[in-house]
Amino acid sequence: MSVDGYIDDAAPERLRLSSAADFDRVDAVRAGCDAILVGAGTVRADDPKLLVRSAARREQRVARGLPPDLTKVTLTWSGDLDPGARFFTTGESPKLVYAPSGTAAELAGRLDGPAEVVDAGEPLELPVVLGDLAARGVRRLMVEGGGAIHTLFLTSGLADELQLVVAPFFVGDPSAPRFVRPGVFPQSPARPMRLAEITRIGDLALLRYLAGGGRG
Repeated sequence: MSVDGYIDDAAPERLRLSSAADFDRVDAVRAGCDAILVGAGTVRADDPKLLVRSAARREQRVARGLPPDLTKVTLTWSGDLDPGARFFTTGESPKLVYAPSGTAAELAGRLDGPAEVVDAGEPLELPVVLGDLAARGVRRLMVEGGGAIHTLFLTSGLADELQLVVAPFFVGDPSAPRFVRPGVFPQSPARPMRLAEITRIGDLALLRYLAGGGRG
């Protein structure tokens, strides 16, 4: 995020906040996880592949008995997902779509083949999602965005660790998306996270916080 907490600006083109070195760090984090999760809004806006990019890291995963890519996970409330998105068409690992009961049945018909649609309750409940992922063998889940999903996990107390990279500039546009939605953390000062690590990445700063049960 920018120094003032934005993850993009309001321009049509995606604002590049990170650096090549940090993108490589993120790839290393991906390679150490079992699954990666983004919201349906990120799938629509960014059309991400969500693959491990480094060939060496893919080979290391295979050597450890893991698939080269992570299981891909998305959450949707509306069911507005394109089966042709790169989320579904790239990589050989499973693609899982969690949706509320009222959306899941219709969506399962549209995504039959590209993904498995899982009924996550009405309304959609994160503990149901995480319980199902755990039953599938997912032990380390990377939640990559966007802001609504970050907010949901953090306000639900279901994030163990937060890796926050701060870019050395301001955005200053109230219409631009924030890292988390404002005004929804009234209890946060009473439940502070624990700062576990600070790392300099060029002019970027990585702050690694432990949250939830990992605060110690």
